Amino acid sequence: MKIIFISEQRGKARQLNLNGWAKVLLSVCLLGLPLTGGMILGLEVAGVRYGFMLEDTLAEVQDELDQQRDGLQQAEQLSDTKIAALTQKLAEMQARLIRLDALGEQLTQMADLDDGEFNFSELPALGGPESELTEKPGEYPLESYYRDVASRLDASEDQLLILRSLLSDYQFKRENELTGRPIKKGWMSSRYGYRADPFTGRRSWHNGVDFAGRKGSDIVAMASGIVTWSGQKQGYGQMVELDHGEGYVTRYAHNLENLVTVGDLVKKGQLIALMGTSGRSTGPHVHFEVYKNGRSVDPASYIRRNLR
Repeated sequence: MKIIFISEQRGKARQLNLNGWAKVLLSVCLLGLPLTGGMILGLEVAGVRYGFMLEDTLAEVQDELDQQRDGLQQAEQLSDTKIAALTQKLAEMQARLIRLDALGEQLTQMADLDDGEFNFSELPALGGPESELTEKPGEYPLESYYRDVASRLDASEDQLLILRSLLSDYQFKRENELTGRPIKKGWMSSRYGYRADPFTGRRSWHNGVDFAGRKGSDIVAMASGIVTWSGQKQGYGQMVELDHGEGYVTRYAHNLENLVTVGDLVKKGQLIALMGTSGRSTGPHVHFEVYKNGRSVDPASYIRRNLR
């Protein structure tokens, strides 16, 4: 290979002969330098692009982490809200159970039920085959359980309130209706109406019924009422008078001792006096009278009456 150099000043030309190794070296210089520069430039460009790609990837990962963190915080807040709501529901159910237990105990006493038959201090016996839970979409199992329990509490509360109302009406009727006898022990010795007077033997009107028994025997109220008389009365001896309302008044006479005073409230079956023979009497007994709207009536119909 020949290389010719021409000088403009001298007008001469010089010739340079290159052997094989010189040719290779010259080729490397002429071709390798641009190639190397291009490679370096390419690597620089690629590095910059790679850096951009890496930064984009890191940004995407960071965004995803931020989204997951936000989602976790929302899930924790939702979980805390659910737990707080369930805790409040549990507290409400416990309060309602306490009220139901108290109501059940009251009904047990009102109905004179055996405590062993209805023991409200123990859990009721339950059973049955296992079945799948039916839950609403997005509802926790505990929420479904609480919802079912609340529904049963509503039904039980309604039933107990209705039962209490019925028992209260029945108890009120039982307490205020004249039924039974004014004594616990004894027998009827004289009826209402005309009879032979025990002192004169003449036909006379008897305004009540007599129950004979032992001296000092119990005399009880035929119905709930208020004491309007307790003391000595002409012909009656020691007498107790009760006003039962709705126009009904009862009298218990010839007592050994009165155990109530005027103004006292008495219940049906309450002990109010002891049987004696005070006043116009031939022996220990209680003279019992019933008045309805101020008019004397035969006590026998109330003595034989059954509570309906």
